Amino acid sequence: MTSMDDIMNITLFTENPSSISPSPTIDEDYDYENLMCDREPVRAFRSQYEPPLFWMIALVGGAGNLAVVWIYLNFRRRLKTMSDVYLLNLAVADLLFLVTLPLWAAEASHGWSFGSALCKLNAALYKVNLFSSMMLLTCISVDRYVVIVQTTKAQNSKVERRRRSRLVCIGVWLLALLLALPELVFATTAEVDLQQYCRMVFPAHLGNRTKILVLSLQVSMGFCLPFIIMTFCYSVIVSTLLNTRSFQKHKAMRVILAVVVVFVLSQLPYNGVLVMETAQASNMTMTDCEQMKRFDVAGQVLKSLAYTHACLNPFLYAFVGVRFRHDVLQLLRCCICQSAVNKNHLSKARSPLSSTRASVMSESDTSQALSL
Repeated sequence: MTSMDDIMNITLFTENPSSISPSPTIDEDYDYENLMCDREPVRAFRSQYEPPLFWMIALVGGAGNLAVVWIYLNFRRRLKTMSDVYLLNLAVADLLFLVTLPLWAAEASHGWSFGSALCKLNAALYKVNLFSSMMLLTCISVDRYVVIVQTTKAQNSKVERRRRSRLVCIGVWLLALLLALPELVFATTAEVDLQQYCRMVFPAHLGNRTKILVLSLQVSMGFCLPFIIMTFCYSVIVSTLLNTRSFQKHKAMRVILAVVVVFVLSQLPYNGVLVMETAQASNMTMTDCEQMKRFDVAGQVLKSLAYTHACLNPFLYAFVGVRFRHDVLQLLRCCICQSAVNKNHLSKARSPLSSTRASVMSESDTSQALSL
């Protein structure tokens, strides 16, 4: 059993949804020279706050992203554009991220009881998909920039761009796996107040420099770089749209504005918390116990806000498409028709001819092409 002195020497850190760690919060006891800060109130707040919210995010986001995957696999068997490829991969990344949330909710309630191996696996999966999600959002913004700003070039290289998008997605997943290596190496279980938690635990000889390096890399790759690229691409797109006479430009600008605003509001606050954590790791900027507790609680709330982005991605990037919404309605009609067929079949109240017609209608409806 780990002693309290050993726990006090464990180096821990928390990351954000775009630079993610397995630890949903810094909730250990810290020894600031002569001050010992008991984080039990923070852990109690987390046990009440996170589980229901994480389950809600997982269920809502899971339904939306499953709908995206289902539509793409059933209505568009061939992905025709780069955005199609990116959106399908984005939905898969968000789904795999959301799968990890119930385990973190269970940990918040009664500690980690799933073993060290699953701790590493869940932490790495968590990290891979959150990083790939941010990078895929960046790829979508670049693709929109090419299609709208460099229209001629985009039209002349459709096939080549579609082939290239698959290579880009492979590169995104490989880079995300590389960025998840710290979780595979350092994630493990640590005991706090007789309960096990899944945490990033750095050996004492590595010191805070490794922690600061990992945090800095995650903030820069998980938020700063995507934010800079997205800001540039969408700024040029808006400038281009303002110079066109298309009646659709105002709608397009509203969509772009919504994408940027949601990204900034959901990701920027928690990344600010991460920057403060990096400063805290380097020079102990906070030494007051009550201040640290308030900081931890604020970090938990802002982290949860950042996680909601996985719920909003389907609506910001997929459901805004006219044809995509049309195919969603077609899918719902198919489900309703199939339900009616099954019900009437069980009651033996439907003739074979009418059942055949319903089947033909469903197949015809599902043959619609999907496009943004």
